[in-house]
Amino acid sequence: MYQWSDEDLMFRDAVRGFIAKEVTPHVDQLESGALPPFDIIRKLYATFGLDEMARDSLEKALAREEAGTTGSGKSGGGFSGAGSMGVVLNSELAGVSLGLVASMGVSLGLAVGTIRSRGTLAQKKRWLPELVTMAKVGAWAITEPDSGSDAFGGMKSYVRRDGEDYILNGRKTFITNGPHADVTVVYAKLDEEDGTDRRDRKVLTFVLDKGMPGFVQGPAFKKMGMNSSPTGELFFENVRITPDRLLGETENPAKGDGKDSAKESFAAERIGIASLALGIINECHRLCVDYAKSRTLWGKEIAHFQLIQLKLAEMEIARINVQNMVFNAIERTAAGDKVTLAEASAMKLYSSRAATEVAMEAVQLFGGNGYMAEYKVEQLARDAKSLMIYAGSNEIQVTHIAKGLISG
Repeated sequence: MYQWSDEDLMFRDAVRGFIAKEVTPHVDQLESGALPPFDIIRKLYATFGLDEMARDSLEKALAREEAGTTGSGKSGGGFSGAGSMGVVLNSELAGVSLGLVASMGVSLGLAVGTIRSRGTLAQKKRWLPELVTMAKVGAWAITEPDSGSDAFGGMKSYVRRDGEDYILNGRKTFITNGPHADVTVVYAKLDEEDGTDRRDRKVLTFVLDKGMPGFVQGPAFKKMGMNSSPTGELFFENVRITPDRLLGETENPAKGDGKDSAKESFAAERIGIASLALGIINECHRLCVDYAKSRTLWGKEIAHFQLIQLKLAEMEIARINVQNMVFNAIERTAAGDKVTLAEASAMKLYSSRAATEVAMEAVQLFGGNGYMAEYKVEQLARDAKSLMIYAGSNEIQVTHIAKGLISG
């Protein structure tokens, strides 16, 4: 794949029309946190029939699974963010409201994907129908105050057995959708006295519903960027969890424990970062070209100045490189060729760095105007920076890339 298909371009134009009508007029409210993004996401899904596609796809997959046939898959519904149209949707939205895409991706990607790949048939029937259509909002909780990049080793949230049930205690932070989530996938260590070092203890995965006794969802943080996505803390104080909320309903699932589940999600999330970076680069590129052709100094459009041309040229190079990475991932995913965690980390590292550099250069190209909130590049620069931290800091990506090289 080396270019968007005619169908992709038609869909892109339709998405742009939706954004102009339903998103852009509300950007200030979204960015201030006054307007949660979920109703806009639901309207997006309804407008393009994505809710019906997801519902139909899920029903067919669950029917096949119940019948004992193959093909249930791992995606949340009928519209995968890894496909070309999913990438078009995410990148177009990212250029206008990155947080909106983050909230959508965590709910429909991480929360749904984890339940879909790890849950029993009964668990999938219980939680997925409302999640895949965005009727309910999902969150995915692994990060803790003392265990950002050291997600498993430093994890302090724990569960202990109490008869057939589990008792959960701990705290999670930086949780996308946390303040509003109806359904939350939570990772916690099994606390048992078997001599195993605390860092190496088994990680289990549970599904919690809003309002469970002892489960408190904190208010949204104030952030530098990605403000249209509510991010907050979760607190667990003696939360009683019945066995039917343990994903897979076994502590020893055939597919591995919660660590394996999370690693699968890490790869998907990092591939997704590249499509978000592409959206920010595309929008910066468009705004800068337009501005350079309209802004005049000393009687000349600044587009004729060589230093401005250099900035535009480097933006174009970044755009081509990141787009080619995205195209490669789309093609490989369609062919069933799994992108490794090391490769996903490389995509994330490069694309997030490129988006941040492009956005900061866009601010510089706009000069004083670029520093003003009135001009879009200021928001894009703040949003782009979040991609270097989101889904694992860029520093930890280096480790994953190197491990992939050494182990190979």
